[in-house]
Amino acid sequence: MRTIRRTTTLVAGAAAALLTLSACGGDSDPLEQDTGDSGEDTASDTIVVGSQAYYSNEIIAEIYAQALEADGFTVERNFSIGQRDAYMPALENGEVQVIPEYTGNLLQYFDPETTATSAEDVYAELANAVPESLAVLEQSPATDQDSYNVTADFAESEGLTSIGDLAGIDGLTVGGPAELEERPYGPQGLADVYGVDVAFEATGDTTVQDLVAGTVDVANVFSADPRIQTEDLVTLEDPEGLFLASNVVPLVGADVVEDVAAVIDPVSAALTPEGLVDLNVQSTEEQRSSEDIAADWLAENGLA
Repeated sequence: MRTIRRTTTLVAGAAAALLTLSACGGDSDPLEQDTGDSGEDTASDTIVVGSQAYYSNEIIAEIYAQALEADGFTVERNFSIGQRDAYMPALENGEVQVIPEYTGNLLQYFDPETTATSAEDVYAELANAVPESLAVLEQSPATDQDSYNVTADFAESEGLTSIGDLAGIDGLTVGGPAELEERPYGPQGLADVYGVDVAFEATGDTTVQDLVAGTVDVANVFSADPRIQTEDLVTLEDPEGLFLASNVVPLVGADVVEDVAAVIDPVSAALTPEGLVDLNVQSTEEQRSSEDIAADWLAENGLA
């Protein structure tokens, strides 16, 4: 079993041992005694990995959990906790020690007035915004954030790889939820940042279907949506930071950073945007369990 650093627990255990030995008349150093495996210190040797109530987040949490177990840690899973208001107190009081998060949304949670949008700026601000009891490990290239997508056929015919490539194409219509029209990354943001002029169509839940059907030319889709793969969509790059970057990032208790970083940082580095979409496809389309998805991914990436 891999033992993690939990100073408070060790000190408390030593004090309890000292009192016991004193009561029995023992005169040796209690810190040198083998107290045996009573089961009372199990929590001190266990990493608790949590997840949001979201299938994609649970898959990432399961990857963390299995990677830690492969490295010798004892892991307890506390999945599908809920939203931040539910799991943040558990993180801050140590009931949960590791959970997958998303940089942009997490930064806005701690600093609602932030103006950072690029992956680098968001991560730098986030590292300073988290409470002292918490820390973020290295962020992953994988994201789960707003993005603009086109069909593969349209991307090929127009030579599209980034949002800026849309500039100069006449008659474009962008589809998305109704609120997109007023968001800073909506039609006005496209014009201001990239010089792209578009009409807007509120497509709501049918955005992807409308894109595939040709009702709209560009669609606002979350970057980890499995339909990006199943419908053969192309996510346009955003080099100017129009969207708030939300890279996958492990949020951990500050007291376990040194123990888990060496295991989880390589996991984050290996998880790509396309890879996260594929994991989500395995869950939603193939109906595979998080455990099996995680085990195969770790083996494929040489991390198990």
